[in-house]
Amino acid sequence: MDTSPAPQPATAGLSAEASARADAFRRLFASKIVLLDGAMGTMVQTFDLGEQDFRGERFAAHPHDLKGNNDLLCLTRPDVVERIHRDYFAAGADLVETNTFSSTSIAQADYRLETVVRDLNLAAVACARRAADQVEAGTPGRRCFVAGAIGPLNRTLSMSPDVNRPDYRAVTWDQVVAAYTEQIAALLDGGVDALIVETIFDTLNCKAALFAIEQVFDARGLAARVPVMISVTITDASGRTLSGQTIGAFYTSIAHAKPFSVGINCALGGAAMRPYVEELARIADCYTTCYPNAGLPNAFGGYDETPEDMASVLGEFAASGWVNLVGGCCGSTPAHIAAIARAIRGRAPRQLPSAARALRLSGLEPLAVA
Repeated sequence: MDTSPAPQPATAGLSAEASARADAFRRLFASKIVLLDGAMGTMVQTFDLGEQDFRGERFAAHPHDLKGNNDLLCLTRPDVVERIHRDYFAAGADLVETNTFSSTSIAQADYRLETVVRDLNLAAVACARRAADQVEAGTPGRRCFVAGAIGPLNRTLSMSPDVNRPDYRAVTWDQVVAAYTEQIAALLDGGVDALIVETIFDTLNCKAALFAIEQVFDARGLAARVPVMISVTITDASGRTLSGQTIGAFYTSIAHAKPFSVGINCALGGAAMRPYVEELARIADCYTTCYPNAGLPNAFGGYDETPEDMASVLGEFAASGWVNLVGGCCGSTPAHIAAIARAIRGRAPRQLPSAARALRLSGLEPLAVA
């Protein structure tokens, strides 16, 4: 099946319907602990797709292998992507992420598909929106939301890929901003309810994404901007990002953007995230989120945490008053999301703290000057 969307014009501002959905999205966070979906890639693997599924008719003669480019399935097998979104909504998710983790020109260059980035993002939003609309229609009164997923890229602005050339960068700031701008414009044109810059391992890449978001908002004169969510990944037991920052330093670095939420996802299982989630809950003056992997990868690249294991940890975070949104990342499935839904049911969302006024700076670690 190949249902490539026709290009859509840029919008000058949010429609009345989109503004209403944005208001409903904000009310949702004020009223409960929100439940995010789980892993897209994990579920794609259960369909045992082959090269032809990724090519479809449109890319039948493409000169590069395409298997593994999961974002492309939004164009060539939208039925698979839509089914996964529906399954997560059926498990209790309030919010699903578009299948656009790698839908930038920089990431798609690995497959020589830089020219289809806009179509990828539009198709991904359409898949998620159809699933949301179907679930809402089948459950009167229920609201289902779609967040536009913006991944970290496979190139980094802070680190050299060549140990012999520490000054070298494989990409420039302007190139990263341009790639993110193209993706963000398409996600907004598709009609997402929020943008989520996620799995951040390099704060400078994140800053480029946030800069691009602000540029797009400003260019369109959006009176009601969609919420911007940010989620970082702590790479190991050091408690730091790959570019070296602690969770406190990272938050200080991006707080100027006034994000709707900030949180931690991927890399670690929930139990290993505990001290960082607790710290973030204490210092962040916006909503906090956590969607971990289903444990650490095993020797075969799989994930061993059961739905009950994952739900127990995230249920503890909810009971401790640390989170406003929870969900799953790599290795998680609809069964994990359903178990998490049961664990957080009836738990009150975290209350936003009042931060003392101070000059806050950060390098690899934070510094507050009262």
